[in-house]
Amino acid sequence: MSTPAPPLGSVVRVLLRRTIEAYQDSPQAVGWLQHNLQRFEEPLRVAIAGKVKAGKSTLLNALVGEEIAPTDAGECTRVVTWYIDAQIPKVTMFPRAAPPQQLTINRAGGGLSFDLRGTPVEELEKLEVQWPSQNLRAQTLIDTPGIASLSADTSARAGAFLAPEDAPTQADAVVYLMRHLHATDVRFLESFFDQGVARATPINTIGVLSRADEIGVGRLDALTSARRIARRYRADDKIRGLCQTVVPVAGLLAQTGRTMRQHEFTALTALAALPRSDIESMLLSADRFSRTELDTPDAETRAKLMERFGLFGVRLSTTLIRQGMTDPNTIASELVKRSGLDELRSVLVTQFAERRDLLKARSALLAVDLVLSREPRPSAAPLQAELERILAGAHEFAELRLLSTLRAGAVKLPKEAVQEAERLLGGDGGAPAARLGLEPDAGPQELWDAAIDAAGRWQRRAESPMSSRAVSDVARLVVRSCEGVLASLPR
Repeated sequence: MSTPAPPLGSVVRVLLRRTIEAYQDSPQAVGWLQHNLQRFEEPLRVAIAGKVKAGKSTLLNALVGEEIAPTDAGECTRVVTWYIDAQIPKVTMFPRAAPPQQLTINRAGGGLSFDLRGTPVEELEKLEVQWPSQNLRAQTLIDTPGIASLSADTSARAGAFLAPEDAPTQADAVVYLMRHLHATDVRFLESFFDQGVARATPINTIGVLSRADEIGVGRLDALTSARRIARRYRADDKIRGLCQTVVPVAGLLAQTGRTMRQHEFTALTALAALPRSDIESMLLSADRFSRTELDTPDAETRAKLMERFGLFGVRLSTTLIRQGMTDPNTIASELVKRSGLDELRSVLVTQFAERRDLLKARSALLAVDLVLSREPRPSAAPLQAELERILAGAHEFAELRLLSTLRAGAVKLPKEAVQEAERLLGGDGGAPAARLGLEPDAGPQELWDAAIDAAGRWQRRAESPMSSRAVSDVARLVVRSCEGVLASLPR
């Protein structure tokens, strides 16, 4: 078994420090590199992107568990907004041509609202919301303006942050929301890609089939339909080459489930007591639900319920109450469970959190590459050589390249072999159990036996005279991944 290589993060930190020393006479380069060195100590930066009305702010609120992101079509939704864990709440505005300014925090309808003090959104670089939240400790969430907006400036602002032309994006990973797969979505996902070794990979992107409850026009089987569509997208070679996976999420249902209030439960209980035919008639449309003559709950209460729950959420909640659920906490938990949020959070852990160091290293290498290309100098030649060595030789990046190659169908292997290779390369998560297709609580001996078995199987494929050169190359790299798993296990 080959000797384990030093951790990629450590190697990249050394390169960053060497580059900082070499560019001491360039304050701009040093500042940029120091910023990226500090990023190793920060939580993972996850940007939430998508077209206008895809449900980005609603999903962010669901992930945080509080209504802190404005969800209306106001000015704040047109600005890149960072949500960062902090001990005390604070909102800071960063104008492009003026010092940062602290803003007053207001609550409006349960959510936050920010007064931009008359500053045009076009003059703002970003807003930064510091908020005490357990859910923001592992990842900083970044809400981005909608792409394909009627406002060209808004779309350009989103594109400039997520896929800048002259620098790597400030986000380590991206959650991309789509209501259905549109050509605009494909073009935007493609814009994340570049010819650079560390860039040409879907490793840092997850697709979300958002507002999944609307696919079935609010029917109780809406999310079942959404899951079928998501499975079809996951099997599509084009999509597989652009993002790690696609999961369906009813963001509004998830947000409401995590922030449900007692008076809402009381109103839903009153609705559930109505004859079933009456409530089904009311739920034919949002307008009909609000306007139907009914004393309890009144029209205003029903309008607010529709805004918070949507057709699907009201139908599901009243059905659960009729089936015997009488505890609001139980209903709230069931709404979250059925929304698909738990699946998304699980994917965020396996695809992003477990790959934190890899994603941070990737961002740092792109930062070094930017400095070396913008300010070339003879003394930096060894740094360029080291950068290329890391990109070409690091097994983590070799895995990413091979994942992209397999998902593009460029290597001819049986379907089962492709699926196993992708899993062993970390396509379903970087943890040993995920790579080996075992349960998360599998013991060391079970992991060891499975890794030995997989390594032997792929070693035989690599050495088989029936294997083409391309297949042998794939097999050898998979064997190395198995060796990495074995090296990580306790002896």
